[in-house]
Amino acid sequence: MNILILGGAGFLGNSLVRACLAQGGNHVVVVDSLDPSLRSDKANLADTLKSIQFIEGDIRDVPLLRDLVKNQDLVFNCAAQTSHTQSIADPVFDAEINCIGNLNILEAVRAESPDAVVAYPSTSTVIGKALTDEIDENHLERPLEIYSAHKGVAEKHYQIYSQVHNLKTVVLRFANLYGPYGKGFPEFGFLNYFIHLANTGQDITVYGEGGQARNVMFVDDAADILLRCSTDSRLYGGLYFATHHEHLNVSQIAHKIVDVFQRGQVVTVDWPEERRRIEIDSVRFSSAKLREITGWEPRYSFEEGLASTKKTLEKAAVA
Repeated sequence: MNILILGGAGFLGNSLVRACLAQGGNHVVVVDSLDPSLRSDKANLADTLKSIQFIEGDIRDVPLLRDLVKNQDLVFNCAAQTSHTQSIADPVFDAEINCIGNLNILEAVRAESPDAVVAYPSTSTVIGKALTDEIDENHLERPLEIYSAHKGVAEKHYQIYSQVHNLKTVVLRFANLYGPYGKGFPEFGFLNYFIHLANTGQDITVYGEGGQARNVMFVDDAADILLRCSTDSRLYGGLYFATHHEHLNVSQIAHKIVDVFQRGQVVTVDWPEERRRIEIDSVRFSSAKLREITGWEPRYSFEEGLASTKKTLEKAAVA
């Protein structure tokens, strides 16, 4: 198949590139803006560059997009501004990428490659704070910051383009992905930041008691289900949670990371007010809808995913 991965030098995009190559027989084109503010890193793709076509480009470049989508079978949009705090600091930039960027892609596919499948990885944070013990696709959306609001808007664009223009779209909502190519900066999610801290022998700081429940999933599981869903016509036009069945609280997550990496320690501090305002508290997501249709189950437990992450990071340090 001809596969286009937008944002392929980012965290999820990187793992998706590897999943597509592992299938064999795929021609993979990877596009990334390499914008320093988004923390994408082409170096993470170094061992795959001989097997892919890499283009430095931006989803805000409409002529480029129209050219890129031609003759593609699958289009994955992993290009995104993913920092919650940065979205509040610069909401217009966030909108340009997470809203207008997605419309640019959908319009390009509609005009140039209407038979292609367009898959979009969204986020569980579009929900905001939970109103029920378990959250599924019917839960009300009350996002707490700009990033999540814009991701929710983009989801609707994909569904509308499927309904109105008959595009083959798939939207998956992921929660708390982690793995070896994660961005080790606090503004891009706590899990990969915690891993970075432990891997470099630093303390992991937990706010309050750390009792907030979270679904966590290894990024390779996310890449696998994203690729699998893109070729399952039963899912076209739909929106699904794709989350692990494991639920751990933040304190348990931090201590497990320290246990696996055998470095650092967990310390607790009071909540900063600016973080408390956008904290979603405990959430438990259900992927029953997706699993009922596909029979999907994640392959990695949290401990197994951490062990795989540690192994990859150790190899990278030696190379």
